[in-house]
Amino acid sequence: MKAKLEDIPSEKGTSSFYAYRFQVPFFEFKWHYHPEFELTYIVKGSGYRIVGDSYEYFSAGDLVLLGSNLPHTWSGILEDDVYSEAVVIQFSKEFISSFLELKESILIKNMLETSVRGISFETNEVIISKIIGLTESSGVDRILKLITILDDLSKQQATFIASNTFHNVVSKKNEMRINKVCQFIQSNFNNKISLSEVANLIYLTESNFCKFFKKATGKKYSDYLNEIRINEACRLLAQSEKTISQISFECGFETLSYFNRVFLNKKGMTPSVFKKEKLI
Repeated sequence: MKAKLEDIPSEKGTSSFYAYRFQVPFFEFKWHYHPEFELTYIVKGSGYRIVGDSYEYFSAGDLVLLGSNLPHTWSGILEDDVYSEAVVIQFSKEFISSFLELKESILIKNMLETSVRGISFETNEVIISKIIGLTESSGVDRILKLITILDDLSKQQATFIASNTFHNVVSKKNEMRINKVCQFIQSNFNNKISLSEVANLIYLTESNFCKFFKKATGKKYSDYLNEIRINEACRLLAQSEKTISQISFECGFETLSYFNRVFLNKKGMTPSVFKKEKLI
């Protein structure tokens, strides 16, 4: 999918880096990238977080550090009378580079280097308090708080998000193509989608489309589609009282047996065990 370049320097004005807290009815799908590092904390809301070739369910408490030019978006779920809210901090390589030359900054430097794949952190109340407080700070205190937050995070256990085989699609033409395909899948995964249907979207044969999709996303088309469907199934299993059969068809699977097989392969357990444990 085409990732839109976000112009952060013009938005942050005269500040050394950009930090803000915002509230919306839900997080809109906005596939984009920027040269700046980004730290995002989800205060309220749920939906799907797409980072590189990763497609995962998120909810309140999601804390992620993204490296330079890593495509990403949070696509929220609209809930009645419940607004989504997030804190976003974006800072450039130029801003942080001189500080990273210090020996005391080695852990932060290593963390930022590995953030090229995106890093997810466990929620830590002390760090979250500092992140929220940063948006209300000014002057030198604001800079010191950011460094402290990065230092704290560099000592936390973390999980990589995108696979180490993921590569951005550089060609503008290819970006437009994959954008068109992935947004179509995002909107129609709960329906039957044939290979020929998505291949026709970008005027490729089925064979050439499969090669193109794998090169652009790092995943096979069928695997990508099933991943989206299984993640939605997980949300419904954990948050609704619908039967497993209802959920399987609602997520686009044509047979219950195929749904069970794919679910077991993706999650390492059956849908019934997942529903019982409510693992989201």
